[in-house]
Amino acid sequence: MWGQPELPETLEIEGRSVALKLRRNPRARRVILRLDAGDGAAVLTIPPGYSNREALAFLEKNRGWLAARLKRLPETIPFLAGTEIPVLGEPHLIVHEPDARRGLWREPGRLFVSGREEHLARRVTDYLKAEGKREIAQRAHAKAAEIGRKVTRVTLRDTRSRWGSCSHQGALSFSWRLILAPEAVLDYVVAHEVAHLRHMDHSPAFWRVVAALHPGHERDRAWLKREGAGLWRYG
Repeated sequence: MWGQPELPETLEIEGRSVALKLRRNPRARRVILRLDAGDGAAVLTIPPGYSNREALAFLEKNRGWLAARLKRLPETIPFLAGTEIPVLGEPHLIVHEPDARRGLWREPGRLFVSGREEHLARRVTDYLKAEGKREIAQRAHAKAAEIGRKVTRVTLRDTRSRWGSCSHQGALSFSWRLILAPEAVLDYVVAHEVAHLRHMDHSPAFWRVVAALHPGHERDRAWLKREGAGLWRYG
C-alpha cells in the first residue's frame, strides 16, 4: 500500500509562493479553504478521515480560486519613509529625520523618526505598540471602574484570530493594530472586552453592558468586520 504524500509548506500560485496552513479539526464536517487577509496564507481546514492525497486534490481543484483571491488582497504597506499610515484612523506621513536624535515623535499628520534608516520600521512598530498599550490600558481601567470591575493586566499581541480577549482572572489582551483603527473602533473593542468582566458570554445582558460603555457600538463593530482585515497590510 502506498504511503500518504506530504503536504507542501507553500503553494506556487501563478508565480507567487503562498504559505499553506493546515488545520485538522475533529468537529469539521467538510473541507474549508480560505485566504488569510492578514498574511496572505492559504488556510485549509479538513475533517477527520480526510487524507493528504484528498487534500492535495482539493487544493489543485481550487488553484484558480486561490489565484483570484490573491489578486484581490490589498497591497502590503511597509513602514518606510514617505509611507502614509493611520494612527487612530488619522493619516500620518512617516518622515525620516536621521540627525534629529529625538527618537520618534508625532505631530499632526506627521510621524517623525530619527536614527538610521535600517531601524526605522522597528522604531515605528515599537512606537505604535506603545501608543496602543497606553490608549487601551487607560480606557480599559476607566471602563472597568464604570461597571465595578477591575482589570488585572493589559497585554498587546499581534493576534490574527481575534481583536481582543478576556480571561476569568480579569486579564485583557488586544491586537496592537487597533492603534491603526479609528479611535471609536478601538474604544468599542475595549468596551467589548471589559464587558466580559461581567458576562463571559455574548448574551443580551452582555450587549447591554457594551452599549452602556460604548454607545453606537453597532456602527464600530460593523467597521471592524468590514475594514479590519486591512489593518494587517501595515508593517
